[in-house]
Amino acid sequence: MFLLALSPILWLAIALCVLHMQPHKACLLALLISAVVGIGLYDMTTIHAFQAFLEGVALACWPILLVIIAAIFTYNLSEHTKGMEGIKKMLTSVSNDRRVLILLIGWGFGGFMEGMAGFGTAIAIPASMLVGIGVNPILAASVCLVANSVPTAYGSIGIPLVTLGNVTGTDATTLATYTCLQLAPLTILCPFIMTLVAGGSLKALKGMTIICLGAALGFLIPELAVALTMGPELAVVAGSIGAMGAIIACAKMFPVNDPAYAMPAHEDDEEKLTVGKAITAWLPFILIFVFLLATSKLIPAIHDPLNLIKSSVLIYDGEGGAPYTFTWVATPGVLIFLAAFIGGSKQGAGFGEMLGVLKNTVYGLRFTILTIISVIATAKVMGYAGMTHEIAEAAVAATGTAYPCIAAFIGSIGTFITGSATSSCVLFGKLQTEAAQAIGATPAAQAWIAAANATGACAGKMISIQSIAIAVAAIKTAGADGKLLAFAAKVYVPFIIVMGLIVYFGQSVVG
Repeated sequence: MFLLALSPILWLAIALCVLHMQPHKACLLALLISAVVGIGLYDMTTIHAFQAFLEGVALACWPILLVIIAAIFTYNLSEHTKGMEGIKKMLTSVSNDRRVLILLIGWGFGGFMEGMAGFGTAIAIPASMLVGIGVNPILAASVCLVANSVPTAYGSIGIPLVTLGNVTGTDATTLATYTCLQLAPLTILCPFIMTLVAGGSLKALKGMTIICLGAALGFLIPELAVALTMGPELAVVAGSIGAMGAIIACAKMFPVNDPAYAMPAHEDDEEKLTVGKAITAWLPFILIFVFLLATSKLIPAIHDPLNLIKSSVLIYDGEGGAPYTFTWVATPGVLIFLAAFIGGSKQGAGFGEMLGVLKNTVYGLRFTILTIISVIATAKVMGYAGMTHEIAEAAVAATGTAYPCIAAFIGSIGTFITGSATSSCVLFGKLQTEAAQAIGATPAAQAWIAAANATGACAGKMISIQSIAIAVAAIKTAGADGKLLAFAAKVYVPFIIVMGLIVYFGQSVVG
């Protein structure tokens, strides 16, 4: 029965990694397999299977896909209005040292793009920017894969952790805080690793220690503060802004002038950016930050009334079912769309133009939309049928009280298979809490172990086939997949081992 319970996951692993099937087709078949097994072997009625599917569709569309479409639309609109060109110009004016620019663009701006849009933009955009200013393509892709590991759990305005909270019934703010704490050692190490990769040896750290430390702490401290007080939505956005500020400040106060890492000079006859133009370029992202902050729990006078505008519907009426709530206004996707339209109009785009960009964005994401709906519906069917519970019992039977050691590894496998931290949280989030309950973990420790799924998803993002494919496309270097995977695996293995130890020993602290 265990293998049958696991069959949709096994199918996804084979279909995506061996057969190289398109994700949306593989996930649709996984949904079919889960329904057949659930109805045929787990005594799930056809009606309940259909209701579980509908609840999965509802969760996928509102809020997950709403946020993803809104975030990607914001970026695409910034590209369309040339606002992104102004942002690129500002970032590359800080230093001519390759190591500093790699940290600023790969770590700082890459984290910002992950927090705002996610979905591969944090690899594709920084990598292409680095190549554009003269960084070796393989190097550019490598450092961006490393940089994208830590912020992945908070991608697209925190949607993986928000989803994990919905799936497990755990408070999203608690999950955001625990994930940040689990990732803290790696958040500190990442800028140093990126600098070592940039220079190819320990010599690359010469003169860069203060900048690396500033980049790390500038990221970690705001991220933890926001995660603790507001939840996952703005944690990485705040962290990346802090990192960019720290890198710029350190680069100005402690400039590095090593000729070995100097970038070639470029003639720049373009019009200089004024303060007004710079603000306009950043305006959609500034508005997103302001809107999300204004409607957060920190401002109850706005937050509380807006959160009353909601509808609750009982979709699944079987055992374990609960009304599903649609929050119509105080949800990140709606606020991101509002910010994008206001920002786009200030950048000179007409309403019809913006609708055209939105149409192209949705069309470009059509297969992704199908993939996410399918994988979330699969997880709902597996959960309500009892298949997830069976997998959790088998995992606990195999590892016993040592289960927390593999919790992050399981999360990483979910992202490796699907390419999405959100999908990993949907597939395995419930399994994590059920396994934690089976070993007698306290409620706090259960939340800690659930957070490990998001932490592991960060590691899995580095070796995800989809991430590597995005990186290869960004640097326009065909056949580089093998090199990048071999590099990412060297970082992934120690990452996941350290995560296992942190989760195992940390459970007693929080519990």
